[in-house]
Amino acid sequence: MSSITVWFIRCAMIYFLLAILLGIHMSVAGPVYPYMPIHVHFNLLGWMSMMVYGVGYHILPRFSGRPLWSDKLSYWQLWLANIGLVGMAIGWGVRNSSGDSTVLLVFSLLESASIVFFVINMLLTIKAAPAPPKPAPVKK
Repeated sequence: MSSITVWFIRCAMIYFLLAILLGIHMSVAGPVYPYMPIHVHFNLLGWMSMMVYGVGYHILPRFSGRPLWSDKLSYWQLWLANIGLVGMAIGWGVRNSSGDSTVLLVFSLLESASIVFFVINMLLTIKAAPAPPKPAPVKK
């Protein structure tokens, strides 16, 4: 596996554990849980999306028969996705305590940029795939 695949899967596992720990805490803390958005985002953007990114970076270039369009863009995406998600977690905490959504917005935009990087990288990787050869006509 490529290093980008391994890093995304490692990150997915870390966020999965963090989400589970928050979920356990939530089950003990009661129905009004101020960190629910962090739990949800660690599950969806951390665990699920990071796993999708890792598997996508591993499988789609192989399915297309071509190398990844941009390794550099994939590393930018890795950094932005993690900085964005951790920053969003902090932003949810700030919003809960002060009502200010600025931190959450800034890091949400970074997270969104990372998603756009993934989409661009994948679309250009599969676009580069050659068309399958046409079968030879059958002679009777």
